[in-house]
Amino acid sequence: MNCPKCNSQLLPDAKFCGSCGFTLQQAPPPPDARPATQPQAPAYQQQPPVGQQALPTGGAFHFDADGRGQGRGYTWEIQHQGSFALAVVNLQAEQAIHAEAGAMVSMSGNVDLHAEMKGGVFGALKRAVGGESAFVSTFTAKGGPGEVTLAPGSPGGVVGVEMSNQTFMVQSSSYLAGDTSLQVETKFGGAKSFFGGEGLFVLQVSGTGLLLISSFGAIHTKTLRPGEQYVVDTGHLVAWEGHMQYNLRKAAKSGFFRSMMSGEGLVAEFNGPGDILIQTRNLAAFAGLLRPYFPSQGS
Repeated sequence: MNCPKCNSQLLPDAKFCGSCGFTLQQAPPPPDARPATQPQAPAYQQQPPVGQQALPTGGAFHFDADGRGQGRGYTWEIQHQGSFALAVVNLQAEQAIHAEAGAMVSMSGNVDLHAEMKGGVFGALKRAVGGESAFVSTFTAKGGPGEVTLAPGSPGGVVGVEMSNQTFMVQSSSYLAGDTSLQVETKFGGAKSFFGGEGLFVLQVSGTGLLLISSFGAIHTKTLRPGEQYVVDTGHLVAWEGHMQYNLRKAAKSGFFRSMMSGEGLVAEFNGPGDILIQTRNLAAFAGLLRPYFPSQGS
């Protein structure tokens, strides 16, 4: 290294020339090769956007935190989470998925729709009595991949539950779709539900695979400890573990009159342990609020 003024030889780390006294300019230090530490986002920025609900990932009901996942021959995603959720299922070629009749919003042109009476005439009759359609829709991608979008008939959320050799009881109006390997059977909720006018018919869903369930309002998860009792209005039930014991009774234990005066009908009294999915709104109660605004036959 030489002095730029007198061309004298300089030491490697010299700051000035010993011959002429010329001060050398120091080169800027090399940039740090280590990546800068990214500041952690505040806790409030880590919460889900407004209109989306944060679902627990533990417990018996395995929800995917990001609202998406994959099964045997398909991937799925919940879009527009909140009151107007939409389930998007992408099928590989020749793969299929079951859905409740009337749940389809759209599908690819190569997707074949086949409706059949699941379980024969007797099975279709049980489904119809339980408040479901007598038919089950099967969507199959023909000749290549295809897309199916599904949504419930009422406003509310949709969640995907990844079942792993489990059994859940699902309110008939909450079942939206499921893996073709799942076993879905209609179960009668008991004579009390029939004579009480609540019509508590439930679906028993068993197996491994994706289960899409819908709710009127958001979904609240309640976990019961062993021996714990908990009461839920039947109009707010979505699903619960298949092993859980429950009794149907009037809301007020003191008598029929007080139960009617409370505005509540039948309730389900559960015994823990186990998980229960509860919807935050009641479709029947909402319909009752709208009834005064509907025109009557005499008007």
